[in-house]
Amino acid sequence: MRSSNPVLVRTMKSGGYAAMGSTTTTSPETLETLYNAPAASSLRTGRMTIDDVVTRTGILFTTLVVVGAAAWKLNLGGGALMFGIFGGFALAMVNTFSKTVRPALIIAYAALEGLALGTLSHFYNTAYPGIVSQAILGTIAAFAGVLFAYKSGRITVSPRFTRIVVGAAIGYLILGVISMFAAMANVGGGMGLYGVSGLGLLLAVAGVGLASIFLILDFDQIDKGIKAGLPQEESWRAAFGLMVTLVWLYMEVLRLLSILRNN
Repeated sequence: MRSSNPVLVRTMKSGGYAAMGSTTTTSPETLETLYNAPAASSLRTGRMTIDDVVTRTGILFTTLVVVGAAAWKLNLGGGALMFGIFGGFALAMVNTFSKTVRPALIIAYAALEGLALGTLSHFYNTAYPGIVSQAILGTIAAFAGVLFAYKSGRITVSPRFTRIVVGAAIGYLILGVISMFAAMANVGGGMGLYGVSGLGLLLAVAGVGLASIFLILDFDQIDKGIKAGLPQEESWRAAFGLMVTLVWLYMEVLRLLSILRNN
């Protein structure tokens, strides 16, 4: 029976396995060949598999963690932070809209994100000791919860669900713009019920929720890509999309925790 989890479970292609009901005697050599067939399936077919996505995702996150750890240890300043943020944003746009999958640019994006997150996390941890560990645990918990909900079928992706998520994202951006202008105007508590700080808390909670929901869309797109038999190189794009959402989730969790700690 096939699981709906697109990340942790191997996608089983009918061509990679022997018929279960066959009565033909199978030699040990044949069994070994059949056992090893799934690992080589993407090489034979040139199609994306879940193993490809997991492997590429692992490469990207290893790059991000290594660069991030170096940035943390070196305690780089605001210049490195800005370079990581704006450089990462530029490469994100290139990788998102490019018709050709460019693994080198995707890995470079992961490195720049590591530079930005390592530097930013050091700033936050200096102001709020222990907050980075809490943010990492919160991100893992959110990821595990969403993965369980998707795998168990408690949440299914439909066109209506996607429209609702996109609408919520637009509302989130609008609130973000309002919050930015309110902070610039320094109106303090004059905004009524929420005020600037209250709106910031609302945005942080909404950001965590939206990033978590976008993980579901990522899982669904990966699953559909595998079923559709997309080319193997598309696994880089799938891994890139998953990493972008997880980075977003981590930053929102970090921001939410900082607001709560500050209050």
